[in-house]
Amino acid sequence: MKDMHEFLNAADLPWEGVDGQPGVTERVLSSAPGDAGELTRLARWAPGLDTSEAGVIRHEYYEEVYLLDGELHDLTLGATFTAGYYASRPPGMPHGPYRTETGCTMLEIRYWPASAE
Repeated sequence: MKDMHEFLNAADLPWEGVDGQPGVTERVLSSAPGDAGELTRLARWAPGLDTSEAGVIRHEYYEEVYLLDGELHDLTLGATFTAGYYASRPPGMPHGPYRTETGCTMLEIRYWPASAE
């Protein structure tokens, strides 16, 4: 189970670096203890970030992403997404790599399929 909060002010949380992801900072709003993988966060990508080196992304959890500001260009799709765009990805769905010229901030929610509990 993720942390429980009754109206946490996200602005009070520090932006922290993400291990293995230079140019990405996060404010973790809620997470499961240990390495459970369930997470709700604000993620900020620095201007000029390019994830081409990591290639196409796949993971074992569900992921929902809502762009709050900036722009994110999907290099595979050849499409640019801006504030207000939303993605819902089931486990194993390929996505990315990405590039952002201006940087972007997104709300990201991760959770496991019911069968993995």
